[in-house]
Amino acid sequence: MSQSISDNMSQSISSESMPLAQKTVTTKQRRPSQFSLNNIGVMTFLIAFAVYFLIPFFWLVISSTKSQADLFGTFGFWLSPDFHLFANLQQLFTFNGGIYARWLLNTLLYAGVGAVVGTFIASMAGYALAKYTFRGRNLTFSIILGAILVPATTLALPLYLLMSSVGLTNTYWSVLLPSLVSPFGVYLSRIYAASAVPDELLEAARMDGANEFTTFLIALNLMTPALVTILLFQFVAIWNNYFLPLVMLNDSNLFPITVGLQTWNVTATNASAGQTIYNLIITGSLLSSIPLLIGCIILQRFWRGGLGTGSIKG
Repeated sequence: MSQSISDNMSQSISSESMPLAQKTVTTKQRRPSQFSLNNIGVMTFLIAFAVYFLIPFFWLVISSTKSQADLFGTFGFWLSPDFHLFANLQQLFTFNGGIYARWLLNTLLYAGVGAVVGTFIASMAGYALAKYTFRGRNLTFSIILGAILVPATTLALPLYLLMSSVGLTNTYWSVLLPSLVSPFGVYLSRIYAASAVPDELLEAARMDGANEFTTFLIALNLMTPALVTILLFQFVAIWNNYFLPLVMLNDSNLFPITVGLQTWNVTATNASAGQTIYNLIITGSLLSSIPLLIGCIILQRFWRGGLGTGSIKG
């Protein structure tokens, strides 16, 4: 009796598992065709664009290892017989009294302080626009959206006149203060706070006795992906900013790397030695791109969404 029952159960299980096995085999058979039709085309497209964007950086790396003579006398996309990278670096940090190190520190100051403080200000403004109801909120947000469309170069002259009226031109503040304003950061913070920060979570914090600044800090943790995005955008934008420091500054000790290397490019001949310095400009350009790469690699792991998932039940 028990033997017959077990045989029937095994037959029913085997009969039910047969369609599943057939579906699995069918799925496995269909995957190669799907991969060949879709994924290969996508990967080819991405690889082509990756090569397109990496070619200038590859040329920059190769050229920074060459001397001044090899820079123009050898093939641009291959190494020269002599490796001059360390010699170029030594000459870069000693040329013109080692002013390149000063430019590098100035750029770190402008981009670091401007990105961190600007991100914090943008997060506060975006959080207020998303979670508080007040008169003129929509109008304020519309003005911020309009400010995103204004090119930064068109604001350089008005900012210069404004800074000149208060005596801040040719100072660190003339570059730092405009860098603290990020309309795109306010826009992204407002959009992300409205979608990723639940109102129920903030109400629960207020009921537990938290003040408004504490609730803002709670929301700040949930807004981390948006804040990292704003921080990266601000850091890269300030680091690569050229026109605003060019207008505001005339003291070479206050220059960032972009303006400093351009002054070397304009006067590419050392008057005392009669020697061109294009190899130093290229080496300095390569060195200036390394902090951007490091920042993107370090902050990439924070660039994810869904931090607010599961904070509210029901």
